[in-house]
Amino acid sequence: MARAPRPRMELSMKTWKSLLLGACAPVLLSACATTTPVLLTAETATPSPAAEAAKPKPKYGSFGFDTAGMDRTVAPGDSFYDYASGGWMKTTEIPADRASYNTFGVLPDGAAERTRAIVEDSAKGDAPAGSDARKIGDFYASFMDEAAIEAAGLTPLKPELARIDAIKTRADLSRELGATLRADVDALNATDYTTDRLFGLWVAEDMNDTSKYRPYLMQGGLGMPDREYYLDASPRFQDLRAKYKAHIASMLELAGYDDAQARAGRILGLEIAIARAHWTVDATGDIAKANTVWSRADLARKAPGVDWSAYLQAAGMGQQPTFGPWQSSAITAISKLVGSQPIATWKDYLAFHAVERGAPFLSKAFVDEHFAFNSTALAGTPQQRERWKRGVDNTSGALGEALGKLYVERHFTPEAKAQMQEMVKNILTAFGARIDRLDWMSPDTKAKAHEKLANFRVGVGYPDKWLDYSGLQIVRGDAYGNWERGELFKYRRNVAKLAGPVNRDEWWMTPQTVNALNLPMQNMIVFPAAILEPTFFDPDADAAVNYGAIGGVIGHEVVHGFDDTGALFDAKGNLRNWWTPADMAQFKTRSQALAAQYSAYEPLPGLHLNGNQVLGENIADLAGLASAYDAYHLSLNGQPPPVIDGFTADQRFYLGWAQNYRSKFREATLRRNVLSGVHSPGEYRAQTVRNQDPWYPAFEVKAGQGLYLAPDQRVKIW
Repeated sequence: MARAPRPRMELSMKTWKSLLLGACAPVLLSACATTTPVLLTAETATPSPAAEAAKPKPKYGSFGFDTAGMDRTVAPGDSFYDYASGGWMKTTEIPADRASYNTFGVLPDGAAERTRAIVEDSAKGDAPAGSDARKIGDFYASFMDEAAIEAAGLTPLKPELARIDAIKTRADLSRELGATLRADVDALNATDYTTDRLFGLWVAEDMNDTSKYRPYLMQGGLGMPDREYYLDASPRFQDLRAKYKAHIASMLELAGYDDAQARAGRILGLEIAIARAHWTVDATGDIAKANTVWSRADLARKAPGVDWSAYLQAAGMGQQPTFGPWQSSAITAISKLVGSQPIATWKDYLAFHAVERGAPFLSKAFVDEHFAFNSTALAGTPQQRERWKRGVDNTSGALGEALGKLYVERHFTPEAKAQMQEMVKNILTAFGARIDRLDWMSPDTKAKAHEKLANFRVGVGYPDKWLDYSGLQIVRGDAYGNWERGELFKYRRNVAKLAGPVNRDEWWMTPQTVNALNLPMQNMIVFPAAILEPTFFDPDADAAVNYGAIGGVIGHEVVHGFDDTGALFDAKGNLRNWWTPADMAQFKTRSQALAAQYSAYEPLPGLHLNGNQVLGENIADLAGLASAYDAYHLSLNGQPPPVIDGFTADQRFYLGWAQNYRSKFREATLRRNVLSGVHSPGEYRAQTVRNQDPWYPAFEVKAGQGLYLAPDQRVKIW
C-alpha cells in the first residue's frame, strides 16, 4: 500500500447492520487491560445447511478464501505463507507480460477490463468536443492508432531535440533543464522517489505549516532504478551497466545520432556521477532530515552550477520565494555537475532521456528497444503487455479522475461506500482502544494520539470534488503530443497550487487504482473504488475473512498515521513532536526490534531485507492487522462466531490476511524491490502473524516451529 507506500468489501446492508450494532461501544474495548484482547465468545458449530443455502456464494471457496490454494502438508507454525498459499505458489505461473504476479496484479486485471470498456465506448462514441468523454476516447484511440504513430516516426520529438541541440551556454542548459521539470515524484503520499529528470517536483502542504503549500525538489537524473545499480561492483550489476550502455547507444542510433557508442559511454559516466550524489532509499525516508527550506538565494548559494534564475523562469516558478530540497546534499552535488561537466555531454544526456521518456508513444522500434531494457533486462519480463492494456494505463495517467468518474458511475454503488465507511469506523474505534491499553505510553502522549485519531478523515471510493480537465487539449491522432500535453497539464496544475489556498480534500490516487493511501499532511486515509473487490472484499464472504483481508488494509492505512513517519505528524498534519522523550524512546526501541526481525529475512541468497527501509510498511501491517482482529471480535457483539468447513473464526481471519499477499516474482524484480522498494515481499508481509498472540492458539503453533517467537520476543508497538 502506498503511504502508505508506502504500501490497497462489502457485506449486505442487513448483515452489516447486525455486525456493526454496538460496534462503536468503546467501553467493551477499553475494558481490556492487556494489549491482546480476550476472545469474546467460544467458537460454535456451523449453521444449518438450510440457512447457508439462502446466502449467495462468495467468489472464492465456501467462505471467501481459496482453500484449494493452500498446502496443508506444511505446518502453519513453520511457514504460514506456504500453509495458506503453497498450492497457489506451485500452480501459478507469472504471466509472460508481468515482472511479478500477486493480488495487486489480479485485481488490476479486472479493473483494467472494466476501464477498457469505458475508454473503448468513449473512443467509438460521439461525445461533445471538449468533454471529458471525448478527451478519454481521443487519447485512447490515438494511442491505439499504430499506423499513424509509425507514419509520424521521430517527428513528434524533433522540437525538443532541436532545443537541446541549440544549447550553447550554462544558462541555456539550465533553461532546458527547467523546462523539462515535471510533477513526477511524491515522497510522502506515494513514496515515489524516482525520476529520470535531473530533479523532480512535488507540490504539497508545507510540513511545518499545512495551511500553505511548498514545492519540494527531489533528486533525479537516473535511467536505472537506484544508485546501487550504478555503484555496486558485483558482476550482476556490472552486467546491467553494460546492457544499459548498449541500450543508450541503441536509442540514440534510432534517433539518428552518430557516434552513439561514445555518446553512451559519456552519458553512463555522467549518471554514475549523479548516482554517487544520491541519497539511499533509507535516508530519503528520514523526514526530519528531509525537512529543509531554502530561499531562492539559498539555491544559488548552496547549489551552485545551475543558473537558478534561468531554471526557475523556464519551470514557471520565477516568483516562487522558497523551496524544499528533499535530499539537500544531493541537490547540491547534482547542481555542481551541471556547472562542471561538459555541455556536450549534458546535451547527449538530455537527448537520450527525451527519446527514452517518449519511446512508449513513438514507433515500434523505439517501443521494442525500451521494453527490451526496462522490462526484460531490469525486471526479467519476457513479453510486452497487450497494447490495449498500455492504452488504458496511459489514458488513466493523463485523465485519471475524468476516467475515474465514469468508472464509479458504472461500478461503485452508494451502498458499497456506506458499508465501507462503517467498517473503517469500526477499525478506528478498535485502534483507539489499543492506544488506551498501551502499557508503555504516558497519558499525555496517549491524549495527543487520540486527538490525531479523532481528526482522521476518510475517503472511500472517489473524491467529493473531481479535477477539472477543461484546460487539457487532446488531439485525435497525436499520441505523443497528447501524452506530452498531459504531463505538462499535471505539472502546471501542481505549480498553480502555490498561488492558492490548500485543498484539504485532494485525492492523490484515482478511483480505478487498486491500492489504498495514507496522506500524512492531510491526516486522511483513502480507499479507491477498485480495491473493493475479492479477495480484498467480497460482500458474500464470511465476515472474519473480510476483516482479515480489507480490514487488514484499513488498519494498515490507519496505522500509517502512527508509523515511524506518520508518528512525526500531528493532528493537523504538521511535522511536530507530540511525544514525551521517554515515549518516543520506547517507540523507537520497539520499532527497531521489528526492523531487526525483518532484516533477518533473506529473499535471495546473500540478499537480506533492509529492516529500516521497509519499517513503516511493516509497522502498518503489524498494528493494522491487530486492530482489524480487535474490530472483528467487537463486531460480533457478544454472539459466537461459527466454525465453517472446520476453520474457526480466528483461522479464517488470519487466512484472509495471508490471501492478500500471495505473490511470485521474477528474480530481477524481486532483487529490485528489495534494493529500492519500501514494502517487504508478500511472503514476509503474510508472516507478520508471528507477532500476533491470538495466531498461536488459532493454529496450535508450538515452540521449535520455524515462525515461533516466545511471547517476550513478539513485537508489539501499537
